[in-house]
Amino acid sequence: MEQNTHITPKEREKMKDMDIRSVSREELMDIREVSIDSNLSAEEKKREFIRQIKNPYVYKQGDYVVKLSFADTDLTLTDCLKEYIEHIAAERL
Repeated sequence: MEQNTHITPKEREKMKDMDIRSVSREELMDIREVSIDSNLSAEEKKREFIRQIKNPYVYKQGDYVVKLSFADTDLTLTDCLKEYIEHIAAERL
């Protein structure tokens, strides 16, 4: 029987709001242990990732606790890095 991986909006907010200073490291999954079958569809890969990692916003990577957050913007990481590099270059002129 397949485990239900549907996350409600309330559960998602709780995951996002988790305080990494008070989280039990033993409860977190290590992302290095996640293994996804490359033959799965994109949607199935997402479900499998969430099933394994439990909380996609807070997890371990070895000795480190990682917390992800996302800005509400249309800018991509590439856009932000480009702007940063241009800003640094302009300061040095």
